[in-house]
Amino acid sequence: MRKRTKLLLAFVVVLIAFFIYLFTVTKMEEPEHIEVYDQDLPVNRVNDSLLVCGDSWMKLNEYGLWELFVQGDPYTMGFKNGRLSQKLVHYQEEAFVAQIDELVPSRFYLQFLRVFLGWFNRDLLKYVPKEYQLEVAGVSKSASEEFNFIAPPFQRIMSYHGAHDMGHALQSMCLVGCTSFGLTNDYSADSSLLIGRNFDFYAGDKFSENKIIAFMKPDDGYPFMSVTWGGMIGVVSGMNLEGLTITLNSAPTGIPSISKTPVSILARKILQYASTIDEAYAIAQQYETFVSESFLIGSGKENKFALIEKTPDKIALLYPKENYLAVTNHFLDSSMLLNSEDSLSNFVNASHYRLNRVEELIDSTGKFSVQQVADLLRDRKGTKGANIGLGNEKAINQLIAHHGIIFKPQEKKVWISAAPFQLGAFVAYDLDEIFADPQAYRSKNLYLSDDVIAPDVMLQNEEYNNFLKYKAGLLKVQKGIDTEMEFSTEELDAFISLNKTFYYPYLLVGKYYFEKENYALAVHSFQAALKLEIPQQSEYNELLELIKESEEFIIKAEK
Repeated sequence: MRKRTKLLLAFVVVLIAFFIYLFTVTKMEEPEHIEVYDQDLPVNRVNDSLLVCGDSWMKLNEYGLWELFVQGDPYTMGFKNGRLSQKLVHYQEEAFVAQIDELVPSRFYLQFLRVFLGWFNRDLLKYVPKEYQLEVAGVSKSASEEFNFIAPPFQRIMSYHGAHDMGHALQSMCLVGCTSFGLTNDYSADSSLLIGRNFDFYAGDKFSENKIIAFMKPDDGYPFMSVTWGGMIGVVSGMNLEGLTITLNSAPTGIPSISKTPVSILARKILQYASTIDEAYAIAQQYETFVSESFLIGSGKENKFALIEKTPDKIALLYPKENYLAVTNHFLDSSMLLNSEDSLSNFVNASHYRLNRVEELIDSTGKFSVQQVADLLRDRKGTKGANIGLGNEKAINQLIAHHGIIFKPQEKKVWISAAPFQLGAFVAYDLDEIFADPQAYRSKNLYLSDDVIAPDVMLQNEEYNNFLKYKAGLLKVQKGIDTEMEFSTEELDAFISLNKTFYYPYLLVGKYYFEKENYALAVHSFQAALKLEIPQQSEYNELLELIKESEEFIIKAEK
């Protein structure tokens, strides 16, 4: 008995020691910084749309885009950024956590995920430059206390900067799938450099509602702009005052064992300190990332673009052979391909298809204007103009984008899409004008009203209304699969008719019939889905397996 007690006591001591160790190694300590208090930098609400904090400010324009100007040393920039955008920082974290709750509804697995991510990020700060640690520390002073059960504010905000990386490592979550392209000389109406991209990072509709167009003027490096959201100091799309642009595209990657430099932090470093493609490449070579990524770099100084392809182990610089370059979610340099096992990633199917569609439209359009770049970013068709359904991962416009963006680097001009997705107006900005006198724009329009690109006509027609009804129907049918909720055949047919050229409603309805043991109708729906454009091999295989299982049940019932 005593021996058992001693063994149990020893086990408890080891368990306590393990959790103390786990807490110690996973806890992130803020870097040392000057103390700044709320009373030192109060936020003044000048009117309904303008907030001012010292020499920095934020306002909401008529297109629903938040415009932020911040300057100073790293910590003070972060502090002012957080103070001005505090409501957006809270909103963004709520939206992100809600989406994780939806993807991982089990509280047990959420706690496991929390512990896993803490362990996974245990060495993150070793790979993040000190200046960005300080900036995140400043922002974190405005973070909500509601989520302290996940981690302290600094650790949470710092860890969120790796969300893009984790989302694309865990490809089954379908969080990431972007498209970008560059055009110059005979592919550009005025021969100057044009770059367009869709940032298809999906973390729920709410996550994309409050876009921030940030104009940053750090004490060190070049002033720059980027499209971001509350709490995010990394860069996913941006241009600096030297006319250098950067956009990110995920590529097939293995499952990482530990975090290193988040790709958005590396992109921020490049944007803040590089003015040419060679300088950008030199910076990219200095940092270790934990996922594979393509960085499309545009240089207004050089009137050219290039692609940096980077894995955790290798890096390559690729210049285009033509006067255009299109990028989706696979590497173009054959030397960068992963081994045969990793190359089976189910992400590649839609990526190649989407690339073919981009190149098809580039060839058929010829010389592009800014408007035509926007038209390409909004394209919802498949190759040769096929109707592949709304929301298909093989489409350039998957109707999930956080933003679409267009750069004209030599003129330092940029266009950013207003909601929804890239269907809203593309709002234009001139970096030379803005950074020449940023304080003047507190009281006047920051954007170029004469250069705004009109919203997509889709927003005015029945197609978009049907898409919204389809999205609402998805939730209902999914609930019917998971619960006892019943639908009539007429109701399910009406749901399919809202997006009848897309495979997914047929798949979902088939699953509903399968769960209700109506295997004949299930097979009918699954076979209808097989005739349509399916984004991934894994989904095609799933359909074949469901048909096989359904037919086996039918044969068994007939005996």
